[in-house]
Amino acid sequence: MTSLRLLILAGGLLGGWQILVLITGIPPFILPGPLPVAGAIVEHWQVLLKHLNTTLIEIIIGLLIGSLLGTSCALAMVVSPLLKRWMQPVLVISQAIPVFALAPILVLWLGYGMASKVAMAVLIIFFPVAASFYQGMRRTSPDLLDLARIMDARPAATLRHIIIPSALPGFASGLRVATAVAPIGAIVGEWVGSSGGLGFYMLHANARMQVDVMFAALTLLAATSLMLYFSIDYLLDRIIYWETKQGIAP
Repeated sequence: MTSLRLLILAGGLLGGWQILVLITGIPPFILPGPLPVAGAIVEHWQVLLKHLNTTLIEIIIGLLIGSLLGTSCALAMVVSPLLKRWMQPVLVISQAIPVFALAPILVLWLGYGMASKVAMAVLIIFFPVAASFYQGMRRTSPDLLDLARIMDARPAATLRHIIIPSALPGFASGLRVATAVAPIGAIVGEWVGSSGGLGFYMLHANARMQVDVMFAALTLLAATSLMLYFSIDYLLDRIIYWETKQGIAP
């Protein structure tokens, strides 16, 4: 049913796009229709696929590193009140500074290669994962914690068997948000300075006034981002199966 809804939604968006172009008569160099964009995808498929691979690798590496750093930070704040007092202001400051404003600095420090784009993705992903996982652990049922104390459970066992499992639905929510926004960091980094990726290719197409190619790259990016999101969502539903059974997950 989900696949059918996605197909209907995609068909409706494409149909609305085509109708908008026909009714308004917008010139193709401003807004091309779906058919010219599809033609650009077919014509430039090999080049688009090459740049898509670069962007996808940046996103996946950023997701892995950002999720690891976010979960580690959340665990450290739960385990150590001292670390919590020092790390919470860092989390707030990391969001007070516009991440996009750091893109030129990251390119300056890390170069035009993949590292600066991965760093951008990590900065965007880190906060939702850390905040969601930390809040999930803080909201562990007091009854379960009291039961662990009554049974004289060690702190490490309580953390492993009660606190972390209870926080996994919150972690999953943060990871879903991180997966949805991860492409933003990679693309912004490519716009600022890069030698490959869909953002890089879109800038070059824009300079040559190849608007259909720009929309082709954008379409592939959107499709890839959706596939990545639904893949992560599917895996999380399988891993955190009790969340779905309780009717919490969509």
